Amino acid sequence: MAQLVECVPNFSEGRNKEVIDAISLAISESPGCSLLDVDAGASTNRTVFTFVGSPAAVVEGALNAARIAFSRIDMATHSGEHPRTGALDVCPFIPVQNVSMDDCVRCAETFGQRLAEMLHVPVYLYGEAARRETRRNLPSVRAGEYEALPDKLKLADWSPDFGPAEFVPSWGATVTGARKFLIAFNVNVIGTKEQAHRIALDVREQGRGKTQPGRLKKVQGMGWYLDESNMAQVSTNILDYELTPLHTVHQEICSVAKELKLPVVGSQIVGLIPLKAVLDSADFFIQRDGLFILEEEHKVRLVISKLGLDSLGPFNPKDRIIEYMVQSGDDSRLVSLSLQQFVQSVGARTAAPGGGSVSAAVAAMGAALGAMVGQMTYGKRQFDHLDGVMRRLIPPFHQAAKELLDMVDADSTAFNSYMAALKMPKTSAEEIKRREVMMQAGLQRAVSVPLALAERVNVLWAPLKEMVVNGNIACKSDAQVAAKALETAVFGAYYNVTINLNDITDQDFKMATEKRVAALLQEAKESAAAVLLAADHRK
Repeated sequence: MAQLVECVPNFSEGRNKEVIDAISLAISESPGCSLLDVDAGASTNRTVFTFVGSPAAVVEGALNAARIAFSRIDMATHSGEHPRTGALDVCPFIPVQNVSMDDCVRCAETFGQRLAEMLHVPVYLYGEAARRETRRNLPSVRAGEYEALPDKLKLADWSPDFGPAEFVPSWGATVTGARKFLIAFNVNVIGTKEQAHRIALDVREQGRGKTQPGRLKKVQGMGWYLDESNMAQVSTNILDYELTPLHTVHQEICSVAKELKLPVVGSQIVGLIPLKAVLDSADFFIQRDGLFILEEEHKVRLVISKLGLDSLGPFNPKDRIIEYMVQSGDDSRLVSLSLQQFVQSVGARTAAPGGGSVSAAVAAMGAALGAMVGQMTYGKRQFDHLDGVMRRLIPPFHQAAKELLDMVDADSTAFNSYMAALKMPKTSAEEIKRREVMMQAGLQRAVSVPLALAERVNVLWAPLKEMVVNGNIACKSDAQVAAKALETAVFGAYYNVTINLNDITDQDFKMATEKRVAALLQEAKESAAAVLLAADHRK
């Protein structure tokens, strides 16, 4: 899996399309960089760019963008609603895929040093890259903004981490660092800028100062007025959406607005948002309102509606949720193939995909059939009395189908790791030993996937039997096929485990695994028979 870092440079220009387009072009033409979003604001006079790439690529992309900005933006004439210290105000690096926070800290350090050397401007480190505790928080580094820099740079406490301690009027200073994914979430209020800011003071962690802290942890906030939309906004940065979720911020703002008798009219995401943040809020609304929603697409739509994310413009999930934006479209995944292509791949002259991947696919289809029987029962007038039962029974099958699909590729990948070990050199005693260790690890991995498959399938027998007893009688044959498909998958798992155990030298592991997989197979046989018997009793 490729390494992906997100870079979100904020430039102090939101009105001049020519400048914004030039910066966009500099990023998109940087090798290895994918520009995902450009969010310009006229009132804030600020544009947030979002792009991803490898650690090295995003550093180059940010430097290329800064080079363009240096020749196009003059901070001496800049004004806008948003706090800022420089033409490139802040440039954070965020881990997305297969990278650590330490990797992003190194990105920030490399970028900061090279930016200072290239443009001869002061650069500060913040967030996880901060070298002083007083610089960890962005608002602290930005205190006094651009206008305070001439005096601030004379103080020893505010000497930059990179570059000269000199005021550059056309540029100001740049802050760069590493952080978790920040969600820029603004809530629309029909009121004044002052009223919006009053709400922000109540909800943000900083509150009104040390003696009057706000309600929400890891939330920054301020109020401003959007002239182009003729309304105020409570603008927040959610620094840790797992600690303080999106819906919690929205609820607290609505609560304070209600106290002030101010209407809330939707909200806005600036830039991109992680899928998990959206789904966490969806789960909250589903539980709070007693809703029955399974599909990810529907959960996303629910959150858009509940929060009014499309109030100021369309909110297209494919363009705003980062996981959807960075999907590689890698056709090498077996589950991305058409059914015809998958069957042809299985029938090809290769060792994988083989019985393990086929077993996982059969199991996924068995689970999907279980969900189908429930869906064909739920919501129909003649089965109204079973709605509660179906709401309970359908989700386990729906979730299992997704997890079992993942095992289609996991099984093939596990086997390929063993095959790779077989090809390791064996010309010396040390190489032979290393090869044997890797082969044994590969075999144990090849055993673990089908064993996990059998474990996962056997969780479904109880709900499947209940589904057969209560489900739509017209779907009886579908439930019967589900039972045989799930049983067949466990048979496949059993055979894949036992054949790979033959070459494993760890006798304790071997005996324990043989005992466990035999028990799982016996459980599947007995459970499938019980389900089929229950189906036969329904006429």
